[in-house]
Amino acid sequence: MELKMREGHEGTGPGAITPDGCAVELYARLPVGDEPDVIAAAVPAGVRILELGSGVGRMTHALLERGFEVTAVDESAEMLERVRGARTICGPIEGLDLGETFDVVLLASFLVHAGDVEVRRGLLRTCVRHLAKGGCVLIQREGEDYHTDVPRERVDPAGFTVRIVSAEPVGDGVDSVHAEYVFPDATWTQTFRARPLTREQFEEALAETGLTVDRYLTEDRMWVRAVPMSDT
Repeated sequence: MELKMREGHEGTGPGAITPDGCAVELYARLPVGDEPDVIAAAVPAGVRILELGSGVGRMTHALLERGFEVTAVDESAEMLERVRGARTICGPIEGLDLGETFDVVLLASFLVHAGDVEVRRGLLRTCVRHLAKGGCVLIQREGEDYHTDVPRERVDPAGFTVRIVSAEPVGDGVDSVHAEYVFPDATWTQTFRARPLTREQFEEALAETGLTVDRYLTEDRMWVRAVPMSDT
C-alpha cells in the first residue's frame, strides 16, 4: 500500500520518495557522521535500542557494529529494505505500540521538530511507552540557527553539496524548509515542515509527555539524553 505524502512535504529526484519527502536513493548515499559515537558514549554497552525513524539504516548499521541490539522502525518499506542485520518494523512512529520496552529509545533526524504539535506529542509518547525502567531517550535537535542561517551550503568530503535554500514561515510557528542535495550524477530536493524550538520550548515539549533532560550530550546541545520525570 502506497502511503500518501504528509501535508507540506514533498521531494524530487531519482527513486522512491517517502511520505515526508525523503528520497530513499539519496539517504542510501549519505555517510553516517559522529552520531553513533555520541550514542555509544551515552549508554551502556550492548543495550537494546529502539530506533525510531531509522531510514535506510545509516545509524542502525553503525550501532550494530558497536555491539548494540537494534530494532529499526520506519514508515517507509522502501527505506527498511536497505536495513541489514536488525529487526525491522514498518509503520508510523506516532502510533507505535510494540507491547515491549527497550533500554534506549532513539529519536534522531530532528523528528522532535515535527511541524504538527500532535505528531510531536505522539512521537514522544511512543518514546515513553517503549522505555524500560532505568532507560533513557536520546533525541537529536536542530542546531539553534537552523532556521535563521539561510541560505547556506556545505560541501561534503564525499563530493556532494547540501544546501538549505530557504526556511519560510507558514503560520503557527512552523517553517517550510527547502533543501537540495547535489551529486555529480543526480540532484534531490526535499521540502518539509519543521517547528523551531528554543531550549526552553524543547524542554517544555518533553515535560508534556513526562520527560526531562538528564543532560545535553554535545556542546551545541543538539544531542540530548532524556529520562522520565519519575526517575529523577
